[in-house]
Amino acid sequence: MEMRFAGKSVLVTGAASGIGRLCAGCFAREGARVMLTDINAEALDAAVASLPEGLAQGACADVRRYDEVERVCQAAVRAYGGIDILVCCAGGASARIFNCFAPFPDYPIEYFDWGIDVNLKGPIYFAHAAMKPMFEHGSGVIVLLGSITGEEGTDNAVDYAAAKSALMGGALKSLAQCGAPHGVRVCTVSPGPVLTRPAMGNMKTLLNRAADPQEIVDLILYVASDRAAFMTGSNIMIDGGRSSMLPN
Repeated sequence: MEMRFAGKSVLVTGAASGIGRLCAGCFAREGARVMLTDINAEALDAAVASLPEGLAQGACADVRRYDEVERVCQAAVRAYGGIDILVCCAGGASARIFNCFAPFPDYPIEYFDWGIDVNLKGPIYFAHAAMKPMFEHGSGVIVLLGSITGEEGTDNAVDYAAAKSALMGGALKSLAQCGAPHGVRVCTVSPGPVLTRPAMGNMKTLLNRAADPQEIVDLILYVASDRAAFMTGSNIMIDGGRSSMLPN
């Protein structure tokens, strides 16, 4: 196995499950020291315990609260001397989280607020808190998780689609502009359907399947590695061609 991240410090949000947990494990197996963060303390403890001893720590946090975001970033700096790589995986559609699929005019505004806060403000909060130590070191990589939904929209998760679209567009480009003079790269990796949930297998793609989660994580690790050193401000779709099926 390659050790592309030996000696690197990595902070992964949403690291207690799904893509985030898989990311944390893959970074650790390639030599990184990983700070995992998630709002689910019990699942976070289990994720940390599953990784090699000495390579992982956990810090529980709500990505909607900047004071907690800042505390996690400071903990990573204290533990590992800095933050070399930030991967923002925390997110989710409020309709699914709250099991509410009401028509948009009837959709509870507090659920809409939750979706914007978690999927857009959360990654921006973490980028804000992580960029200072990155700037001090003169290097860093930030990988944000987008979604095909940010391209195609959806009538049952307007907040999620809006947040992901903003993250993959103006937020990404602006953060890349902020980071470049200080050696910090910023990209988004935007999956189509992924088999982190069985229902994803029903979404159509040109390749007639959903992605295995490892395929998404492999791309995230590539973007975070030195092999992608000339990439910044890029939104990389990994959607099995689903975006090519959208109406022109």
